[in-house]
Amino acid sequence: MKKIIFVLALAFTSSTLFAQDLTTPQSSADVGSRPIQQGNWLVGGSIGSLGYSFEGENFNINLNPQAGYFISDGIAIGLSAGVGLQTVKHGDNIWSYKVMPFARYYFPEGASSTGRFFGQLEAGITGAENGGVSDTSFGFGVNAGYAHFISNTVALEFTGGYNYSKSNHANAEAQNGLGIAVGFQIYLPGRR
Repeated sequence: MKKIIFVLALAFTSSTLFAQDLTTPQSSADVGSRPIQQGNWLVGGSIGSLGYSFEGENFNINLNPQAGYFISDGIAIGLSAGVGLQTVKHGDNIWSYKVMPFARYYFPEGASSTGRFFGQLEAGITGAENGGVSDTSFGFGVNAGYAHFISNTVALEFTGGYNYSKSNHANAEAQNGLGIAVGFQIYLPGRR
């Protein structure tokens, strides 16, 4: 009797599994300009970024959440925050943070129904802690990127650019360098 129940259960399970409609995951969505219209919101950020400082020969990794609001079609303003770790050759590691307002512009040139190129400027306060000593300073960034929409409201983003911070913790008077980031944004429709 146990063998008959086991065979029936196995037959039922296998028929249920094979009856399922197997689909491939969605890799892009035809969104046009709907996500970047006036009144919409964006929330997300880069889940990791890597960079190299020219002056101090340092390597860094950061986490940068951000939120913004589209003040007109293709133009968003918002606030970017961040926390990071910088390894220092022959020294103490540096923990850093930032709080920076930003402005982002989505270019109509080169746009497709599934993606957009954008530019982002940000300026604000940066800080660092090295060996128990804290420092707060001015910083700014100029970045360019591409947002590829994988659904109607979610986009993967690839960015690269130049960042500057006037910090006394680097091996120079100021710290600057190039960086790249990979992240995501969620585009939320506003009220109409």
